[in-house]
Amino acid sequence: MSEALDQNAKNIAEFRANEGRVGGVFEGAPLVLVHHRGRKSGQEHVSPMMYLPHDTAPDTVYVFATKGGAPTDPDWYRNLTAAGEGTIERGTATYPVTVRELVGAERDRIFAEQARRYPGFAEYARQTAGIRIIPVLELRRA
Repeated sequence: MSEALDQNAKNIAEFRANEGRVGGVFEGAPLVLVHHRGRKSGQEHVSPMMYLPHDTAPDTVYVFATKGGAPTDPDWYRNLTAAGEGTIERGTATYPVTVRELVGAERDRIFAEQARRYPGFAEYARQTAGIRIIPVLELRRA
C-alpha cells in the first residue's frame, strides 16, 4: 500500500471512530469522507477531504480538487464529475449527494473563502498557477 493510501486508511478509521473528527494535519478542520466509483474500474473508493460548508444550506458542502498542489486533477474529482453523484460521510451521517462543478466567479468566491480560512489552499493555487485551475465541487444532499 502506498504511503498516501495508508494515511488515507488511517484518517478514515479515525474519522469513523471519533464521529467525524481526526487529529494530525486535519485536526480541527472540517473533514468529510467522499465515496465515489472508479469511472473505469467501477470499484468504490473513499477519499477523506476538507470541505467548506455552505453558508445557508446545511446539506451542501464544497470540496476542492487540490491534489496537494499537483499539476493534475485527482482521480476522485474525475470520478465524481463523470458520475454526477456520490455519497458522503459527514460526522455521523451518511447520505447520497449530487455533484455540481462550480465555474467562474462562483468558483472563485468559494475557493477564496477556503483559502482565507485555510492558507494552505492559497499555496496549492500558487503551485498550480498557469498549469490548472483547482476545481471546486458542490456536493448537495440528494
